[in-house]
Amino acid sequence: MHAPSTPRTAAAVFALATSLALAACSNPSDGGTTEVAATSGARTKINLSPDQRRISTPRVESIAAKVPESIRERGALKIVNSSGSSAPLVFYANDNKTTIGVESDLAHLVANVLGLRPQFNTASWENIFVGLDSGKYDVGFSNITDTEERKKKYDFATYRKDDLAFEARKGSGLKVTGPRDVAGKTVAVSSGTNQEKLLVEWSKTNERAGLKPVNIKYYETPSDTYLALASRRIELYLGPSPTTAYHVAVAGKTEIVGTHSGAGASLQGLIAATTKKDNGLVEPLADALNVVIDNGSYAKVLGRWGLSGEALTKSEINPPGLPTTNK
Repeated sequence: MHAPSTPRTAAAVFALATSLALAACSNPSDGGTTEVAATSGARTKINLSPDQRRISTPRVESIAAKVPESIRERGALKIVNSSGSSAPLVFYANDNKTTIGVESDLAHLVANVLGLRPQFNTASWENIFVGLDSGKYDVGFSNITDTEERKKKYDFATYRKDDLAFEARKGSGLKVTGPRDVAGKTVAVSSGTNQEKLLVEWSKTNERAGLKPVNIKYYETPSDTYLALASRRIELYLGPSPTTAYHVAVAGKTEIVGTHSGAGASLQGLIAATTKKDNGLVEPLADALNVVIDNGSYAKVLGRWGLSGEALTKSEINPPGLPTTNK
């Protein structure tokens, strides 16, 4: 989000427009599913029911032993996701209360390796970080981007690529490859996210070049954003690539008109498990992620959500992230 990056406001990421589209696409005979386009262009059937039949993996004693003692004694890993829905990252099943998505599935795998019971919590975007600061939560799995600014307070164990996408109405004729393409355009973005940071930097770049700034708009919920897009009050929406691709596939009224790395043109953005700096948890998190990458369960999880194209070959601790100035 979230990406934040996430990168997104976490209060309610699909609400009415998407829920109606999902209802139209779901299949009650198999517990509720929908099909979306995977990164490869193939179709991926997504299970929307609360019975997720999550992929599991065995405990690894040598890695579990590295977990800080206080967490080992508790026997549970306190995981925080963003509240509301942001399919296919974190969203509600068709019972409207069970949190599902790729972020929850990956956190579940990591907890398996660490020999801990996954204890899922939801919080608004800003309260994810408040909760990590206070120790209320051990780790955030919520489409959080590795950034140089955040490294001052948090440690990161990477697990997915962070790509952003510009979404427009179908047939708009718009294409976005760089700052000049959004000069003078009205673009919606979620506050406090890395996509907002990128858009603000692009706007400044345009002004320095004598072009018009971006007219940046903020909305409380994604449903408000998509209503504004449909009614032509905005021309573009910039959000995390997985959520925009999902919305495009399900709603069928918009299209992706440009993609960009969440860390800028010169660096691939990365999504990471996020924990309080120097609390001793980041190394076992990275080790656990590398176990599931190597044993294939990680690939199965990404595949079931249509996100195979965002796979990493290795989890790294605190690699170079989104620069303080993102051009």
